This record gives sequence, structure tokens and C-alpha cells, in this order.
Amino acid sequence: MFRRLSALSLVAALPLTALTVAAPAQARAPHRTPECQGDWLPATPTSGDVMSGKLSFLGLPAVTVGKDVDWRMDPYRNRSWQMVFQSLRWMGRLVADYESTGEEDYLSRAVEIAKDWVTDNPYGGRTTSPYAWAEHPVALRAPALVCLSRYVKADWLKNSLALHAKLLSNPKNYELGHNHGLDQDIGLLRIGCRYGNPKWKNLAVSRMVKSMKLDIDGQGALREQAPRYAIYVHDRLRVAVDTIKDCTMKVPAALATRWESLPRHISAATQPNGYMVPIGDGPADVQPAAFDHADSTVQVFNAGYVFGRTAWGDPKSAYYSIRFGPALKFHGHEDHMGVTYYAQGRSILTEAGFISYENTPYRRWTLSPEAHNVPILVGRKFRGHTPTALVAKSVRKDRQTFTFTDRAYGVPRKRSVLVNHREDVMAVLDSGGGKLRNLWHLDPGLKVVSNSGGQVVVGDGGWKASIVQLAMPSCKPVGGQRVVRGQTSPYQGWISPGYMRKEPAPVIVSPVAESLLTVVVPGTDRPEVSCSGRTLTVHTPAGSVTLRASSSGTLS
Repeated sequence: MFRRLSALSLVAALPLTALTVAAPAQARAPHRTPECQGDWLPATPTSGDVMSGKLSFLGLPAVTVGKDVDWRMDPYRNRSWQMVFQSLRWMGRLVADYESTGEEDYLSRAVEIAKDWVTDNPYGGRTTSPYAWAEHPVALRAPALVCLSRYVKADWLKNSLALHAKLLSNPKNYELGHNHGLDQDIGLLRIGCRYGNPKWKNLAVSRMVKSMKLDIDGQGALREQAPRYAIYVHDRLRVAVDTIKDCTMKVPAALATRWESLPRHISAATQPNGYMVPIGDGPADVQPAAFDHADSTVQVFNAGYVFGRTAWGDPKSAYYSIRFGPALKFHGHEDHMGVTYYAQGRSILTEAGFISYENTPYRRWTLSPEAHNVPILVGRKFRGHTPTALVAKSVRKDRQTFTFTDRAYGVPRKRSVLVNHREDVMAVLDSGGGKLRNLWHLDPGLKVVSNSGGQVVVGDGGWKASIVQLAMPSCKPVGGQRVVRGQTSPYQGWISPGYMRKEPAPVIVSPVAESLLTVVVPGTDRPEVSCSGRTLTVHTPAGSVTLRASSSGTLS
């Protein structure tokens, strides 16, 4: 809970000489200012929408607001909608467009909206919107109010900005090592620069450096466990760098280095079709702009990601991801050892994905191991927030292998993954301290063609792929796979293709075994798999692939 601050201390926090700004009634031609322009402005709603009282956020249907806005409205019971609504960035859109067009009505309406918000949402008030003073809306609202302060001289705005600065500078409210912390720093920096307060400016920049060194590691990977947030942090760091320059301050080298390193993580997490792999709180419809990428086609990030592909710039390239690393935090899911696989221009193995942040049964399922392509120890309780180690790897141009271990079920769990290029094959060997089963979530565009004898064939028109399962060490086909689609009790067989959307999709639930070898063969419905001891030969349309499953549970 935020501390209450006296009105006297709030006003005293801002130098009075810095608060002399033009009122709307004073006629002067608007000009474009750094505070009111830039990447922080939302694309929607437009100024025309706001003037007509139609607010559409997050792609949800527009909500009508009157001249006297009801700040407690929550039409979709959605905290993301509430965050955008309370941020007042849509009000800032009016001021920015006033600067561009000189349309006085835009500025007048912006003043009405902001003053109405301040009046109806006193800090700690009984009728104040529950989300009005949450840390993220405070951070995002501050630049919008700073923008307005360029054209408004009024005590209600001065005092509100002072309160925002006090809350943003309070370490008890600060989100260190998180994208929210970055937004808090930008907000505090904007206020400090606007009113010449060196204490706020220096605090914002010093915190920003410390926070981003925690949030982005030395390899350029975001530690929030959802790659799509790397796009957000990269965009917001651009705003931060621009703000530092606007304040005639020097951009710290450590901050610039972290910002410049992020694109390598973003590009590595982007599939050949241009969409990000839906890991953690990342929907399947995120399509980043083109970013620079490393030369290597296989990248291992200590933050807990393996990303590999056949080639850069080829939409037909094979591509895979594997999750491991530190325990769940921020925007992560319980997806350790989870794999995705894309080949021959199609997504084959995918994730249930992200639907929203609301605490619903479906949301809780998407966070669970059962919503990911992972091995599950039967009869044992899952221990959340367990780290997973990468214990072995071999990276060659035509073949890569990785082995992971953890104790997420209280006993050893091991997964070895082999990906073969040229002749597209993915093989996954699961073992552990007890009987297990695994799950294989298929892209919703694929239909199950057949399921018998330990082999499931899926197809998209004339294209086919096969998933073959063998019991180890006998190397015999193991039948009894179930294909679940659109189940609700419990949830299983769903994919979220975008925010607030879900659709049925097939998931293969394996039989129970001591050890399972799963072989995915794109491009055929008749893969031939033969065994000689622990050596397997997989016949694909492009040729034969030989692999070995060792007694220690690794593939090579």
C-alpha cells in the first residue's frame, strides 16, 4: 500500500519557478514537444475515437464513456484493460494530436479527462478506482500528465505530478529487474526533467541501469521467461534512451549495451514464419519487426532457452525451441523440458500459449506442465518453481543433442532431445525415477489422420507428419496413445492463437512407460523405424537417419 503524503509536501517537491506553463486560454501556437511525441503513445484509440467517447483497448470491442467518465468501470473484468484505461495514455494522444493539428478541442477534452480523473481518484480515497494507484498505471500515466503540463497551469495537475513522482521514487513501490520497473523509471525521469529535479532524474537513470542489468543478461536474453516481453522491453528502452537524451543527460554505456543486445534474443525466438514461438506469457500471433540476428543457427541462452534452425531467412527452415533453466518467475510457465518443432513450412509441436492474466481455471491450466510438451511422472506431485539443468549438449551443423535433468516431481527426471537437419527428424527420450507419460500439443491447423500401433499421423491437406513412440530399452512400439481435443474437465487440448482467444487443438497423451522414445518425422505418413539394440534407423523421404539411445538415457 502506498504511503499517504501531505498536500504541502507534494507542492513543495516541485520548484515553483519550473511550474509556469501556458494555460489553454493563453493563445499560442502549439509545437511538437519531446514530452508529447514518441513511441510511448498508443495507436488506438485515435483522437477521433476519444472525442466520440469510444474507447477500444487490446483489440476488445469499444466501450462508450461519457463526458463525466466512470473511472470504476471494468467492462471486461480484465486487469490489462484496466491498466490501459487508468494509464491515461489515450488522453495523451489528444495532446499529441493537438500539437500536430492545432485542434483546440483536442486539448480542451484532454484537460477535462485528466482533471476528472484527478478529482474522482484521490489517493487513498474510498471511492477511488481500486486499480488507479497500482504501480504500473502510475508509471504509464506520469508521462501523459507531463505532456499535458506543457499546456496547463493548474494546482490540480502540479499536485498530481508531485504525488506521482513521490510514489515512483519510493523504493517500496519499485519493480526491480522487471519491465514495470523500466516504465517506473521512464515516468520518474520525465517528471524530473520537466521540473528540473536532479534527485529524481539521477535516481531514475541509476535504477534503470541496475534494473536492466538484472532483467537482461550478458547474452542479451530477457529473464522474464516470455520472449515476447523482450520486444516490449526493447521498445521501452528506446523510449528511455530518447528521454535521457531529451534531458541532456548521458546514456549510460551499460544501458545501451543491454538495449543493443536484446535483438539477438528476439530474432532467435522468432520462427521461420515470422511469428515468435509462444513461450510463457506470449501469444502465438506476435510478429516482431526484423531484427539483427547472430550468425549461429543454434543458440543456447543461460536464461533457459535453446533455439535452433536449419538456416536464417528461409521460411522452410526447420526450427525448434527447448526450455530449461531457473525456476518460474514473472511471465514464465511451468514448461521446463518443453519443446516446440517447426519444419517444412509448418508448425508441428506448439504450446497452449497465453490467453490473459485473469486468474481463471483456463489461465491456471496454461501455466501448468499439462499445457506443455513435457514428461510427467505418474503418481507423483509436481513441485512448482523447480529449476532444470542442461547437463550435456552437442552442436553440429547437421545434428544437435541436448540433455536436461531436474527433480520437479521429487525424483530424477531426464529428457534428451536430438534434432537432425537435412533429413528432418526430432527424437525425444524421456526417463526418470518412476513411470511417466508425455504430452504432445499439436498445431491447431493439423488434423489427426490415424492413430494405431504406437504411431499417430497428422496432416494438413496432402502434407503429413508422423509421431512414433517406442518403449525403451526394448525399442518396441508402444500403443495406446489418446488424442484429446477441446476437453474442459480438466482442461486439455486447447491452443490460444491470440489474446483472449482459444480454440480446440489435438494433443497426444502417451501411454505410461518406464522410458519413452518419441520420434517426430515431418513429411510422411509411413516412416519406417527399425531397431538393432539401442541403435535406431529412421527412414524419411529425404533419406535415413541413424541415432543411438544410451543406457544412461541420452541420444546421439
